[in-house]
Amino acid sequence: MHPFREAVEKRDAQAVAALLAENVVFTSPVVFRPYEGKAITAAILRGAMRVFEDFRYVREIADAGGRDHALVFTATVRGRQVHGCDFLHFDEDGLIDDFTVMVRPLSGAQALAEAMGAEFERIAAEAAAGQ
Repeated sequence: MHPFREAVEKRDAQAVAALLAENVVFTSPVVFRPYEGKAITAAILRGAMRVFEDFRYVREIADAGGRDHALVFTATVRGRQVHGCDFLHFDEDGLIDDFTVMVRPLSGAQALAEAMGAEFERIAAEAAAGQ
């Protein structure tokens, strides 16, 4: 099991943040522009841990070189079933430098956008505080 998957499944936000590169780029499934930097990405992932219910990874796919991983998940957000995938790229130091999330169906993506939108003031404050 990949250390990122293990950290997420244990809901260990500190371990998740420790796996992020300082220059990580996070691409959200519901926001047009990517977010840049470890502080905002870690805060977004903590927010996601708060809004996803019954989150579990159901498949892990990795390239032969180990620098690209796809982690397929299921979860519930505000009563809507969500299926998604975390696409991770690791730099030469083994830290995540590119993180893209995709979700389906549209109703699940909309529920996720609403739930994360409600969290965003807290997310922004956590990122500004460097948490």
